[in-house]
Amino acid sequence: MAASTTPRPNPKPPPGSRDEPLTAALESLSAALPLAVAYSGGADSTALLHACQLKFPGQVAAIHVHHGLQAAADGFEAHCRARCASLNVPLVVVRVDARKRSGESPEDAARRARYRALGQAVAERPGGLSCRTVLLAQHADDQVETVLLALLRGAGLAGLSGMRPCWSEAGVTFRRPWLAIESSAIRGWLLARGIDHVEDPSNADTHFTRNRIRSQVLPVLAQNFPAFRATVARSAAHAAQAQSVLDAVAAQDLTAALPEGQGGLLIGALQALARPRQANLLRHWLMVLHQTCASAAQLNELLDQIDACRTRGHAISIRVADGRVERRGALLAWYNSDLGHAAVE
Repeated sequence: MAASTTPRPNPKPPPGSRDEPLTAALESLSAALPLAVAYSGGADSTALLHACQLKFPGQVAAIHVHHGLQAAADGFEAHCRARCASLNVPLVVVRVDARKRSGESPEDAARRARYRALGQAVAERPGGLSCRTVLLAQHADDQVETVLLALLRGAGLAGLSGMRPCWSEAGVTFRRPWLAIESSAIRGWLLARGIDHVEDPSNADTHFTRNRIRSQVLPVLAQNFPAFRATVARSAAHAAQAQSVLDAVAAQDLTAALPEGQGGLLIGALQALARPRQANLLRHWLMVLHQTCASAAQLNELLDQIDACRTRGHAISIRVADGRVERRGALLAWYNSDLGHAAVE
């Protein structure tokens, strides 16, 4: 891990330099101050932290999530503490349990734990600042990797939409101001200023599919399709727009199929819909009300069972993620094994 160095800021870069897209992204940022930066110590979050401190001095805090998944994690934390001290930026360090649940990938487990921790850290008022916005440093290359991974896994429109530039959760707004900026521009920004950062050794481990895409696929795409980042981003935006329409339809169908005060769906209301619309509603219901999702095989089995459910004695009990979807009278209910009871009585 490289040693921390004193930053040498250059707030007025020459025209045509690598600084312009980074600076322009922050200029157009409509985030309420003060704000927090999710700071891992890596190149991308280091550049975001420095750029924000230059742009909004005294209005920036940092949040470091210690996943505890590798031996270098303590070194990352020490580096982040030293860097924030040199910048006079308040830092909150949150330690999380990022172990995966059954049916969950290690990457998904770490991501869920990270966002929960970021929301908790904001509530602690780092450095006395009442931050309600957290900036994330994902960039254009990350977006391409995300969309390609979704495509290779057979994801639907939600996955092909890639990473959202902005969303709110539990009273905290998350923003990704650099989704249109290439990784090379960010590293060039750091190099021009002599700002060091840590390199996560896991990023070089090609056992992870994302790392193989980064090291083996993106260079080939760049050679043959120089504008691939922009075109993939455009396709992701189209997918996101289409998904928003499906979400609106699902919300309407959920209102019609959901008895007041209960979390279960009326089986009769589901059967009145065409199968694709049933699938859309079931995905929406599982995610919005129960924060889970079914695999393609589980969803198809559930749809088959709903179609076959024409008698009072027909039972439905299908495993979905860490719980079950079951028939309870006229309703389709979600049963969470962690809670030990059904989400509808």
